[in-house]
Amino acid sequence: FLCSLGCLPMTDTTAAAASPEASTLPPANTAAVKRGPHPVLLQLAQLYPALFGATVQPLKRGIFQDLLAAHGEALDKAGLKVAMAIHTRSTRYLQAVASGAQRHDLQGNAVEPMAPEHVLHAVLEVFKRRKPRPGETVEEQQQRLQRRIAQLFMDSGLTREAFLERANSKEPKALETITAALDYAAEQDARAEAVQRSFAASGAATPAAFAQMYGMHPKAVERQLARAAQLQNLKS
Repeated sequence: FLCSLGCLPMTDTTAAAASPEASTLPPANTAAVKRGPHPVLLQLAQLYPALFGATVQPLKRGIFQDLLAAHGEALDKAGLKVAMAIHTRSTRYLQAVASGAQRHDLQGNAVEPMAPEHVLHAVLEVFKRRKPRPGETVEEQQQRLQRRIAQLFMDSGLTREAFLERANSKEPKALETITAALDYAAEQDARAEAVQRSFAASGAATPAAFAQMYGMHPKAVERQLARAAQLQNLKS
């Protein structure tokens, strides 16, 4: 991100809200994209193939300044801004962010976790750009997106209110999708709490024994019990 380094196209208001440094970037040079890779991106791929090469990694906050400090004489500052704008708005970079991978420094070290809201905006943008899978309807794709956001919410450890506040989405369709995902998560949470109550009342020595008693998958029971415990901590 030059969001941090950024994430989404600047036409997306949610991306701008989540990307405090994005306003410093010029609009992506679409003509340059059509002609071929930006020359500065080719330089970066040679200098840092693990970050800008065949595969990409989410970039740490302030990476733009790090690049200037390391290669100020070799890299054109204006060209670097354009190149980074193109890179961080590319689908492959957004996919890396959407995966939830940590941010990386110039040495390729994972240095900080990706904020849930940045993952969320990347997920929304990637799904917006994708066509449904073969045999998948638009409605089924939307349901898959909602499940993905619901899992992101549950993994975040945030309350519903805190997650919505961080999402800071002013786009009606995106907000509708996020709200539907949180409603789905609420249903899953209610089931997790029901499993926890049943487990406590069952007298089963372990989650695996409980799962066997009720014909459930042991891993599913463990996940539900872990989520129920997380919910208790959020409420306390």
